[in-house]
Amino acid sequence: MSRLAFEITGVRAERYAVVPLLTFRLRITDFDDQPVNAIALRAQIRIETTRRHYTGVEHERLEDLFGIPQRWGETLRSLLWTHVSAMVPRFCGSIEVDLPVPCTYDFDVAASKYLNALDDGDVPLLMLFSGTVFNEGQNGFAVAQIPWELEASYRMPARVWRDVMDFHFPNTAWIRLRKDTFDELCLFKTSRTLTTWDDALAALLDAAREKR
Repeated sequence: MSRLAFEITGVRAERYAVVPLLTFRLRITDFDDQPVNAIALRAQIRIETTRRHYTGVEHERLEDLFGIPQRWGETLRSLLWTHVSAMVPRFCGSIEVDLPVPCTYDFDVAASKYLNALDDGDVPLLMLFSGTVFNEGQNGFAVAQIPWELEASYRMPARVWRDVMDFHFPNTAWIRLRKDTFDELCLFKTSRTLTTWDDALAALLDAAREKR
C-alpha cells in the first residue's frame, strides 16, 4: 500500500465553464516513491464554520442557519459542502491534479447560504479523502483503499466563490418558490402590469412597509 499525503495548493474560479465551477489544485505525494498506476479519488468537502471570525453583518445573515449569535456556542457546526471525484493518472513521487467542484446558487442548500453570507476573509475547508489506489503487483495490478484518516485543510478566499457567482449571475440571486406561491405572484405581476419579477417583489415589499 502506498503511503499517500494530500495538500491543496490553490483554487481558481473557472470563468468560462458552462456552470459555476471552482477548481482546486491538489498535490498528492507518495512517500514510498514507487510508481502509482492510477487513483480513483473521492473527496468529501466540509466547511469548518468554527474556524473563522464573523462580522456583525455576517452574524445577521447567518441567523437563519445558526440562530442568534449568543447561541452559536451550541449551534455553530461544520457544514457538508459537496462530494467530488477525479481520476488521477500514473505518477511516481508526487503529482498535482485539478479537482473540479461545481457550485450551486440554490439558497435552500445550507453551504450556499453560508458562502453567500460572507463578506470577505477565508472559508476554512476540510477535504476528507477516500477511493482506490491501483499499483503494480506480482500478478498484475494490486488494488488498495485510501485510508479513511487522510485529509487536507485549506483556507479558501471567500471572494473566489463570490467571483464565480458574480460572473455567471451578475447582480442577481435565485430563490425557489412553491408552485402555488409562484402562480399568485404571477397573477399579481400581471394585474399590476409590472414588467419584471423584481418590480413585483418590490411592490409587495413597499406595501408591507406601508402597513408597518
